[in-house]
Amino acid sequence: MRAVRLLAPLALLAAPLAAQDARPNGDYPVEEKSISELEAAMQSGETTSAAITQRYIDRIAAMNHAGPELNAVIAVLPGALEEARRRDAERAAGRSGQMLGIPVIVKDNIETKGPVPTTAGSYALENNVTDRDAPLVAKLREAGAVILGKANLSEWANFRSNDSTSGWSAVGGLTRNPYALDRNTCGSSSGSAVAAAASLAAGTVGTETDGSITCPASSNGIVGLKPTLGLVSRRFIVPISHSQDTAGPMTRTVRDAAIMLGAMAGVDPGDPATAAAAGRVSNYAGLLGRDVLKGLQIGVPRDRVGDDAALTAKFEEALDVLRAQGATVVDIDESREATEGVGEAEFQVLLSEFKADMADYLQGLPDNDVTAKTLADLIAFNEADKARELRYFDQSLFLEAQKQGDLTDPKYLKARETAKRLAGQMGIDKMLADAKVTVLALPTRSPVWLSTLGEGDSFSGPSASGLPAQAGYPHLTVPMGLIDGLPVGISFIGTAWTDDFLLQVGDAYERASKARVPPRYLPTVGQ
Repeated sequence: MRAVRLLAPLALLAAPLAAQDARPNGDYPVEEKSISELEAAMQSGETTSAAITQRYIDRIAAMNHAGPELNAVIAVLPGALEEARRRDAERAAGRSGQMLGIPVIVKDNIETKGPVPTTAGSYALENNVTDRDAPLVAKLREAGAVILGKANLSEWANFRSNDSTSGWSAVGGLTRNPYALDRNTCGSSSGSAVAAAASLAAGTVGTETDGSITCPASSNGIVGLKPTLGLVSRRFIVPISHSQDTAGPMTRTVRDAAIMLGAMAGVDPGDPATAAAAGRVSNYAGLLGRDVLKGLQIGVPRDRVGDDAALTAKFEEALDVLRAQGATVVDIDESREATEGVGEAEFQVLLSEFKADMADYLQGLPDNDVTAKTLADLIAFNEADKARELRYFDQSLFLEAQKQGDLTDPKYLKARETAKRLAGQMGIDKMLADAKVTVLALPTRSPVWLSTLGEGDSFSGPSASGLPAQAGYPHLTVPMGLIDGLPVGISFIGTAWTDDFLLQVGDAYERASKARVPPRYLPTVGQ
């Protein structure tokens, strides 16, 4: 059913353009091309958006369910080529712009116009055709982007079971890591990360509650930005937690992330959290290229680095790059003491908000064939469809969330206050102030593990994602090279609304380190 129901547009779209655009610029290579390079090639007349879009469609056909079988893309949108042709007509009429004609893939928990459902990877939402754009998608279109398709993800954004395998969904199957096909992709924005790494689109959009942009970005050798909560609208996105959910760009370069963020960010009257973004949205890409590392004080919470010798050595190499550009690295010791208990508080917040926010989302859908209206309905659906939905792991998190009270429950309210205070005021803000530093740096995560469906994930070592996710602060990860053939990233973390500065720091590090290595689609590594 998956190949016919959701990927039919791929077969329908692959052929028409080949005849219409069979000319030299139709052969323009898209692999590893940045958004800026693609835009310049279109502006010069070397190629067109329609030709570029066709090349990405061809690449998806060759690599997604054929070749290395990456399983990164659930669907190609049936209007993508027509949208690309409209962008070419707009350019011919004199329009310009950094995102004009640029093909983008969005995670399949983000709604898009057209006949393709937004599934969050679950057959419970197989008929979730809303025919509406999430505001962030509408903004991308307004900036001239071509919305190419929907990316696979960890089902329900990895909030169904403690024993889940990241990168798997019932609808999309298991996403494979392009650096070693037997390795995990991390999650939940697995398909978005792999699609960006493998050049299946110019850029992609992921979502994060805690680590769902930054971990897959690090694990698949790309840049990922989890913005300050409220900088990008969350409306018409399948939720987990309104206290922590946000969408962000996933790209091969920091500049591309900055370009996409500039298109996505802004106030949405339908998302109250974005009111704080008024006056804060910048020309993020226009701020890059500066010598911001000279004299910069960067804090390293040493008790959060972990004891993985190879990861620590790679991180020290990255710090040496920062020092060589004029930065001062300041060690921060015993940072965990002030934030003890934040993880437990966060978990309570996620359980409570998931139950409430999911009901709000389901009950707010337009009239379609989605019958589930509550979390209890989803639980019942999974029980009735165990062969597909519960094949590899259970729904323990669903069941635990269903036990929670409503959002007036004192237990929830206390947990929400505790998580925000410990992660923000007593966590990131305290570290920055006490050490007199502007930004924090950490390894994003250790290299990924083997994908073992039915056996869960084998997370090891610390993660940099917790505090910025819980506080709602920005978190940028940038590739810092390979360990035994597998990518790892360096995280830059700041206080609220410092997204622009983190991008400048990440850009300066990226230019100095040139650490990203493109994927080779090897069957495995280390043998």
